[in-house]
Amino acid sequence: MKLERLTVLAGLALVAGCRLVVPDAREADIVVYGGTASGVVAAIQAAKMGKSVILVSPDRHLGGLTSGGLGYTDSGNTKAVGGMAREFYQRVYQYYKEPAAWRWQKMDEFKNEGQGSHARVDSEQTMWTFEPHVAEAIFTAWLAEHKVSVCRSEWLDREKGVAKKDGRIASITTLSGKTFSARVFIDATYEGDLMAAAGVSYHVGREANSVYGEKWNGVQLEAYKHHRHYFMTPTSPYKIAGDPKSGVLPYVSTEPPGQTGEGDRRVQAYCFRTCLTKNTLNRVPFPKPDGYDPANYELLLRDLLTGRKDFFEKFDLIPNLKTDTNNHGAFSSDFIGMNYAYPDASYEKRREIVKAHENYQKGYYYFVANDPRVPAFIREEMAKWGLAADEFKDNGHWPHQVYVREARRMIGEHVMTEHDVLNETPVDKPVGMGSYTLDSHNCQRYIAPDGTVQNEGDVGVSAKKGPYCISYGSIVPKKAQCQNLLVPVCVSSSHIAFGSIRMEPVFMILGQSAATAAAFAIDENKAVQDVDYAKLRARLVADRQRF
Repeated sequence: MKLERLTVLAGLALVAGCRLVVPDAREADIVVYGGTASGVVAAIQAAKMGKSVILVSPDRHLGGLTSGGLGYTDSGNTKAVGGMAREFYQRVYQYYKEPAAWRWQKMDEFKNEGQGSHARVDSEQTMWTFEPHVAEAIFTAWLAEHKVSVCRSEWLDREKGVAKKDGRIASITTLSGKTFSARVFIDATYEGDLMAAAGVSYHVGREANSVYGEKWNGVQLEAYKHHRHYFMTPTSPYKIAGDPKSGVLPYVSTEPPGQTGEGDRRVQAYCFRTCLTKNTLNRVPFPKPDGYDPANYELLLRDLLTGRKDFFEKFDLIPNLKTDTNNHGAFSSDFIGMNYAYPDASYEKRREIVKAHENYQKGYYYFVANDPRVPAFIREEMAKWGLAADEFKDNGHWPHQVYVREARRMIGEHVMTEHDVLNETPVDKPVGMGSYTLDSHNCQRYIAPDGTVQNEGDVGVSAKKGPYCISYGSIVPKKAQCQNLLVPVCVSSSHIAFGSIRMEPVFMILGQSAATAAAFAIDENKAVQDVDYAKLRARLVADRQRF
């Protein structure tokens, strides 16, 4: 690793000195589609394997959610994080060793707490919490270091932009008319658009428990609910409390919730992981969104008036007096039930859904900080917070990436299930590890038989037997469907297994492993499904992946 390069880069200078390569040629050994953290790592690993590579990103910003607000890493057991994923967190550590990196507070003033780990682990030289702009800068510098060609704002033509021949992708074409050819392709998007356009099988929503013999997958009306993400006090869903004839409040479904264990097309809720601060020198007051209507937050008000004391529990601290603010509570930043169409939707429809999420969440913050009916101790504290002025400067200080907690999930050579995640079954041909809780956010908000409102789908089941292995078969399609595609984000897994796998460190791990396999497929002139696993494993071990 060339970590010493980062020790001289502080603040925004980290970005200023890095120029990414914009390719003239549109042909390479490997094309990575998707500028997520997984895509960035995959592209760099491809270059390290001696292959020509082009990173084609639909987004202007690189790093996906890692640079889009999720700076309080869902790390789980950090001993399971190896390879380039660990190197990323070591680069974060090196950056924050510099006094110049601490613009708004001193290093020794930062509370060293993280999600599953201390924020900073000196003995391992890793740091697991960071500011969004720092993550993006590290990715930018890392790509430039390896001279990776990057094309931004290039969106796959999902209708006619994938050319296949003899079971292999020959090229992809974007909406701008650019065509990219490669021997192997990697789909590192959160949505799995290349995978789907290539004719690979996938699933959206929750499988019934009976499909894979699982317990925690389908509808979970009686599931264990964690972190108070449900209504703990009986609360009416009606505009006039207790009167069904008055109509239903916004964001409450009138559809029946289904039966426990049944499958459905519902998807766990999305939100933005917002970077907030109380630092008056760096704070932008919460904006009032277009079309703001306080009536949309009546259900939130009723919940707050029950006497909740935990409203600020998930204002998790990251460096420089900022937060990674996540969903917390029965009515919070998660826009429950408003994303079902997103996975298969057109780009235009997705933009509408993302904008609705943005307006909802901005309205949520504005309501709590300003509405006089909100309990004073919450409203007055919330009014001290605002958006961080030095983050997301080109997007009104709002994150550029919505948290797509799940979208499509490939049905590949191996389907990861809760049995794999809970270490109840052995996993064949591992290419990385996960360790996080089986974690699904709520999938619906419904009216219970007693006339109260309730949420459903929130599951938190600990992987008590320790880190688990992720199969190579879960990142490759069925051979009959495509022989030169790897999918390290929309991996082949059940809904509830994906609830654990879907963490950003794991996506980086699988991105590295996918690129390594892609290089071997080229060298061996084989389908990705037929790569010599012994050779693949040996290289992954040499590159510090962990199993």
